[in-house]
Amino acid sequence: MRFVIQRVKHASVTIGGEEKGRIGEGLLVLCGIASSDNERIADKMVKKLCSLRIFEDENGKTNLSMADVHGELMIISQFTLYADCRRGNRPGFFYAGSPDMAEPLYRYILKEAEKYTPDVKCGEFGADMKIELLNDGPFTILLDSAELFGE
Repeated sequence: MRFVIQRVKHASVTIGGEEKGRIGEGLLVLCGIASSDNERIADKMVKKLCSLRIFEDENGKTNLSMADVHGELMIISQFTLYADCRRGNRPGFFYAGSPDMAEPLYRYILKEAEKYTPDVKCGEFGADMKIELLNDGPFTILLDSAELFGE
């Protein structure tokens, strides 16, 4: 599982010309699910995501978590985080979870995230989405379950 985490001043997701979600200060997370992922891995990733101390305290140090600053959270599914570009010029996506497997796990991730913050915004699994954001910092982090937990 891969999360690309961006600390944002605001972010929104639009599908078919209609805004489906908007957050203020918080985190925009692009979520890639691999075919080998499961709920146990999702639990670890969501806990890590929501515990990251990447917001500034009164001294300008990154000591505060999303909960500490009452930040908002948007999680967008993004299978392209598992693009394999090692051969040729067309990315392969054979490491990405199939929609039948990945969509329920994505829904599970959203529910788990609600345990940390009450109002999690999301896009629509498999839809053509337009994401707008104002990255704060810029501050962007990649969490990869294989690197973090050996899975």
